[in-house]
Amino acid sequence: MSEFLLIEEHGGVGMITLSRPKAMNALSLGMVRGIAGALRQWKDDTRIHAIAVRGSDKNGPFGNFCAGGDIRFFHEVALAGTPELEDFFTEEYALNYLTHHLGKPLIAFLDGIVFGGGMGLCQGATHRLVTPRTKMAMPETLIGLFADVGGGYFLGRCPGTAGEWMALTGQHIDADQAIALDLADWHIKAAQQAIAWDTLATLDWTKAHALDAWLQLHTVAAQAGPVFPDMQVWGLINRHFAHATVGDIFRSLEADPDPWAQETAAGLRKRSPLMLHVALEHVRRARTMSLADDLRMERDMVRHCFHSAHLGRSGAATDTVEGIRALVIDKDQNPQWNPAQVEDVTPDMVEPFFQSPWPVFAHPLKDLL
Repeated sequence: MSEFLLIEEHGGVGMITLSRPKAMNALSLGMVRGIAGALRQWKDDTRIHAIAVRGSDKNGPFGNFCAGGDIRFFHEVALAGTPELEDFFTEEYALNYLTHHLGKPLIAFLDGIVFGGGMGLCQGATHRLVTPRTKMAMPETLIGLFADVGGGYFLGRCPGTAGEWMALTGQHIDADQAIALDLADWHIKAAQQAIAWDTLATLDWTKAHALDAWLQLHTVAAQAGPVFPDMQVWGLINRHFAHATVGDIFRSLEADPDPWAQETAAGLRKRSPLMLHVALEHVRRARTMSLADDLRMERDMVRHCFHSAHLGRSGAATDTVEGIRALVIDKDQNPQWNPAQVEDVTPDMVEPFFQSPWPVFAHPLKDLL
């Protein structure tokens, strides 16, 4: 059990509150283990009819959902060479898989920040509720990582080339955009969340449509409309991010005088060039994979991120550790990427990220079906 979790049972509902507000509920290894333990227990518990999860901020419940994994922890254990880094990703990805296979409703209150590992925690939910404060993103390329936690699976299934756009740019999206991209299901007013949360524990689960009635009372279903709230931007996303390579995407964006294209290209120039190439290949491979196969691939990839043997790098020499250093350790916002330019990345640098360091029988996630 983690000090940063509140795990309760009320009225046939398992309830999890992420309670690490100073870190925007960033997931520690203890939090991953606590959540996974609760879900495994409730999965087969006939007394539990539904599960709900929310975050918290300094003012109390809600406010923020989860900012992702604890990247300060990643930096510390990567430099120390301790096994907790390997444990974290194996157990987090197993948790991501579990959320898709509970066999009962999982209701996620996605208020405020929902980044990275927070996305992995909620995308398997059957009911994903967003508020006017919701900001979703997969910003991993900014720290020399890729859109993991099942990101290849759920981004690869977004309409058009939105998955490529989100995986490469780390762009934040709001509630309307999240629903348009099938990353959320219902709107809920921020002020309505506490009432809705408390009311879950009062439902009569012997009634077949108890949860549907609860949804009608507290939420607003997505309305049919444009595929994306800003159709001009939608056209630009699909024009530029459909290109075959990262180099082609850059050339397309930088040749387009539209301010959106220019701003997007400039933002991409701040990301890890190597991981932009890896991230694009990842989403496109995962688009036709099962969730289990994608998570196994991601587990291979993240090992290579921290131990890039084919590049002769580990620890501080990797783009991932360097990206975390620049963002949250030294906070100089000046990562020294290697290679420094997108144009200098070669296929020989990228392809080994997709080669498993384990034989099939020994893979850490071999038991995922």
